[in-house]
Amino acid sequence: MYTFSSRLKIASIVLMVVGALGLGYGFLTMPTSVEEAKAMVASHDHGHGGSHGEAHAGADSHGGHDASHDEHLLHQLQNKPWAALYVAAFFFFMIALGTLAFYAVQRASQAGWSPLLFRVMEGITSYLVPGGIIVFVILVLSVMHMNHLFVWMDAEVVAHDKLLQGKAGYLDPVFFLIRAAIFLGGWILYREYSRKLSIKQDESDDNSNFKLNFKISAGFLVFYLVSESMMSWDWIMSVDPHWFSTLFGWYVFASMFVSGITVIAMITIYLKSKNYLPDVNDSHIHDLAKFMFGISIFWTYLWFSQFMLIWYSNIPEEVTYFVSRIEDYKLPFFGMLAMNFIFPFLILMNSDYKRINWFVVMAGIIILAGHYIDVFNMIMPATVGDQWYIGIPEIGAILFFAGLFIFWVFRALGTVPLQPKRNPFIEESRHFHY
Repeated sequence: MYTFSSRLKIASIVLMVVGALGLGYGFLTMPTSVEEAKAMVASHDHGHGGSHGEAHAGADSHGGHDASHDEHLLHQLQNKPWAALYVAAFFFFMIALGTLAFYAVQRASQAGWSPLLFRVMEGITSYLVPGGIIVFVILVLSVMHMNHLFVWMDAEVVAHDKLLQGKAGYLDPVFFLIRAAIFLGGWILYREYSRKLSIKQDESDDNSNFKLNFKISAGFLVFYLVSESMMSWDWIMSVDPHWFSTLFGWYVFASMFVSGITVIAMITIYLKSKNYLPDVNDSHIHDLAKFMFGISIFWTYLWFSQFMLIWYSNIPEEVTYFVSRIEDYKLPFFGMLAMNFIFPFLILMNSDYKRINWFVVMAGIIILAGHYIDVFNMIMPATVGDQWYIGIPEIGAILFFAGLFIFWVFRALGTVPLQPKRNPFIEESRHFHY
């Protein structure tokens, strides 16, 4: 039985406290008036060459355009702590959701190599409950107009935008929350029921629980593929409501899938180093690293397919999405591409390196950082525009959710034995060799 060490528990709590203070600072320093917003921009521009200030001065010469520009600037700066909160909340939630997909695939395919890792996956997916609740609360607060993350929720904006009026049947606040509740309910219900069957199988004298788990996992994957795509449209793509991509659901899926697999590998390596997973061998780590490598390539294929087709067709409402990111987010945009493709491609290509624990952990840290920046790139340009930088609120949000994630996952890992007893493939998994 795994014991949640007091040292790890204290570290996770410290991360949450420090992160909460950073987030609190972001909300306390959020501007409440146009004048405060202008002062913040002027102060920031003074240290960065004044380009934004010059653009603002140019806008001041347009008279009637002034008020709307200033209000837009105010909303962008007010969105900064909210966007930092949302990016970090979604990122850690998507790790758990990606792990859930990988777990369901292993169950539905009746894979023989992975049963030794099931308890690790079940521990990670336990974060779906607190993580999902937090994301849902943020969405509810958005519907209540506590922030301006989703511009289509502003009735005044919709009244002057024919494109948004055409999407009003789908982008309806109440319908939006109903869909979110259905998604979260379906994911959490499968996780809890599958976990229950997994534990019951250990005490059973037949394989009925295992067979039922196989059936519900196969059915769940159909629900998952549909709900995950719709979730990506609702929670991420709709922050840019004029833009769309038919590949976006798959793109987000690839990001969460590789992030989930990476965390499975890192936690497995940690637990093995503490002698809690004695039967896990280098071949298990090698297979996880192969998935990290393969899904990173798959993510890159989707990224390039989406980028190339949109850039080549040069349709204004589509290409604007990338223009704004290349112009205002050059470093995170291209840096993310290097971290998510070039680095894992060069480092994890060698089969021998996939068996070196510290090497896999190092690669995992880079991959996770890269996919956090990927989520950052998806959310920030539409919510804060060019008024972005990674400051105290962004770092605070990462620390808070990292602490919460570690606390919740490792607490869940300590509730049951880490190795299944009666899984029909447990002996195959124990003697797995690649």
